[in-house]
Amino acid sequence: MDKFCFKADSESAGIRVDKYLSEMFEDITRSAIVGLIESGNVIINNKTTAKNYKLKEGDDIEVTVPDPVEYEAKAENIPLDIVFEDDDLLVVNKPKGMVVHPAPGNYEGTLVNALMYHCKDNLSGINGVLRPGIVHRIDKNTSGLLIVAKNDKAHKHLAEQIKEHSFTREYEAVVIGNIKDDRGTVDAPIGRHHIDRKRMTVTDRNSKTAVTHYEVIARYNGYTHIRCILETGRTHQIRVHMAYIGHPVSGDDVYGNKREKTNFDGQCLHARKIGFIHPSTGEYMEFVSQLPEYFRKFLSKLENLSK
Repeated sequence: MDKFCFKADSESAGIRVDKYLSEMFEDITRSAIVGLIESGNVIINNKTTAKNYKLKEGDDIEVTVPDPVEYEAKAENIPLDIVFEDDDLLVVNKPKGMVVHPAPGNYEGTLVNALMYHCKDNLSGINGVLRPGIVHRIDKNTSGLLIVAKNDKAHKHLAEQIKEHSFTREYEAVVIGNIKDDRGTVDAPIGRHHIDRKRMTVTDRNSKTAVTHYEVIARYNGYTHIRCILETGRTHQIRVHMAYIGHPVSGDDVYGNKREKTNFDGQCLHARKIGFIHPSTGEYMEFVSQLPEYFRKFLSKLENLSK
């Protein structure tokens, strides 16, 4: 079993503990969080709690997540937006709100469940029974393109490109505030937060090199629309780096401004472009995904407010 410790800050005060923890554990459903609370696996200030308890600044929260039972992902007939497919790989346009692979408390409705139905047994097995075919991932509340390997040879070839930074990954985001420079680079190592193990942070302790290049697409009143190009691919990299320079991604309920009000759940972040060398043909391939509806509507709203 794993234990996680959190301390409620001023922005978390007044938030129900079940809602707070569902934001901290994005791969665990809220109903599973409630189950942890009701089974006594959530302790606040050394006492068990109720799901509707409202946090106070300074509360010490300890969460115990029991070891997962042995589980094998199951195929589900879930529609997929497939941009490209051949015998080696797929490029999939993942919708916002879909988890990439099963995890404790969230074993159904994921991209992997959908892939297993669509591809049958034709997925690489390098990452095990819960992550077949998954070469890289994007967050639940990030929309956009990711690549899936159908066999181990393709998986290894693609993973090596990611490791060597020759794999093109370009995102678009709306961040809070007006970024001063039209373009720039954030070169800051990322590792696990020393207290909150579900959060990433810029740190020199047990961290890895992380580099994000960005450029401004448009400026609005209080917001900036940017393009981000990843040189590395650390967990939550864009979200952590933009928060680090004082411009968190709009709608980010982990690293952003929790008092910000948006009409969508999660961050305004879209994996728009992906490029790679095909593992069999050696041809460079590049794909672009149009901005999703929620993103376009938010930009229109910002344009109108900025007139």
